[in-house]
Amino acid sequence: MHRRTFNKLMPSAFGAAMMTSPIMGNITKTFLGKYDEGEIIGHGDFRYKVDAQWGVQDAGVIPVKDCHEMVQDKNGRLILLTNETKNNVLIYDRSGKVLSTWGNEFPGAHGLTLSKEGEDEFLFITDHDRNQVFKTTLDGRVLMTIDYPKETGKYEVKEKFRPTEVAVAPNGDFYVADGYGEQYIMHYDPKGRLLNVFGGRGDEGPLFNNVHGVCLDNRDKGNPTLLLTARVQNALKRFTLEGEYIETIKLPGAFISRPVIDDDNIYTAVLVSKMPWNSESGFVLILDKDNQVVSVPGGNHPKYENGDLNKMVQEGNTFKHPHDVCIDNDKNLYIPQWSSGKTYPIKLERI
Repeated sequence: MHRRTFNKLMPSAFGAAMMTSPIMGNITKTFLGKYDEGEIIGHGDFRYKVDAQWGVQDAGVIPVKDCHEMVQDKNGRLILLTNETKNNVLIYDRSGKVLSTWGNEFPGAHGLTLSKEGEDEFLFITDHDRNQVFKTTLDGRVLMTIDYPKETGKYEVKEKFRPTEVAVAPNGDFYVADGYGEQYIMHYDPKGRLLNVFGGRGDEGPLFNNVHGVCLDNRDKGNPTLLLTARVQNALKRFTLEGEYIETIKLPGAFISRPVIDDDNIYTAVLVSKMPWNSESGFVLILDKDNQVVSVPGGNHPKYENGDLNKMVQEGNTFKHPHDVCIDNDKNLYIPQWSSGKTYPIKLERI
């Protein structure tokens, strides 16, 4: 039993209204009364205590807008990406204290991926408003800029390239998902030279409707593959590193963001479980090594019938458009949220 024992498409009208609201200095209190502080959510071996106040800051000093994604560096620091251009990146310690901030040039900041190269670590940031991808140091120095892939012949203008996520292979190659654009995945070498393009818009196996996230799945040691989000199709799709389609993992009711691999498990945030986008909805999914859903924090108990997963829905009011999952060394989860009234990430403490 693997558990710790005793030890973030168009913003909703509601979200937009909250973003412009003059109310409150501590904006995270917006949804106080919806969160049951200290509640226990999840199923089976993956249950968590909710701490909605973990990373709360003075919004007049360190504001956030949409909290899109988080990663943890080798020193245990938690790095948050927001599209608030007063401070695009917040670097937290494990207690929830902000150690530093940087960045004011990413209005469409969306995807945040940690890249490890020997003893060094770097970040990949996608900006769908600037139609670019950036590789940076952990303190914000830009090392590489990827512009729209004109050479593919699939983009008439740069505005049609709206990247949402990056995944990095062991050899340093990286893959860019154009989740808000033309639905292609671009494969680059470590120097940023385009090697391949695959995917595209559609519903069949190798095609996508909102290829929102991408990650490297190395759970089958020596045989890494790519997991890609087909958000509107409520599914994950698996490909070889060469871009060949392998399989679809159906997740009914789950408009998922990006997959995150930790040990033998897949974690993903579900932005909504029903349409329209402005519904107060969402939860977290945890899949086991066999790609079966074993826990749905914030949602209904997962159930399979005749091998098929039943539709999942939100239960309770823990989340408002969760957008990503970051897992720390103690298997606690941190959940940034999109269009949630400028709230800071929620911590789920593993029990």
